[in-house]
Amino acid sequence: MAITITEKAAEKVKSVLQEKGKPGAALRLYIQGGGCSGFQYGMSIEDAPDGNDKVFEQHGVKIAVDMKSYLYLNGSQIDWVDSLLGGGFKINNPNATSTCGCGHSFSAAGAPEGKPCH
Repeated sequence: MAITITEKAAEKVKSVLQEKGKPGAALRLYIQGGGCSGFQYGMSIEDAPDGNDKVFEQHGVKIAVDMKSYLYLNGSQIDWVDSLLGGGFKINNPNATSTCGCGHSFSAAGAPEGKPCH
């Protein structure tokens, strides 16, 4: 399987990379502990992916994922969603067994539980 990105999200990533003067850089997608559900998503700009990363390319955008994160993100899709309050990236993760109301954290089977949402 792979990590995919929608065309709309890819255009947003390319725009950000252009603004930062790094048109050839990759988007790093990762998870870290925390959030209401145990894990939270993170994104950053990566000048040169690590040799141990899984790297995917779609719609002219490179996506780098470290191996630990890939275990929980395999099969996910990065999308861009417009709303009344603006827009933002959304991760559609088939491995998430539950998500927080904010949509930025998730839990997965066999993973430690997070803190309750308040």
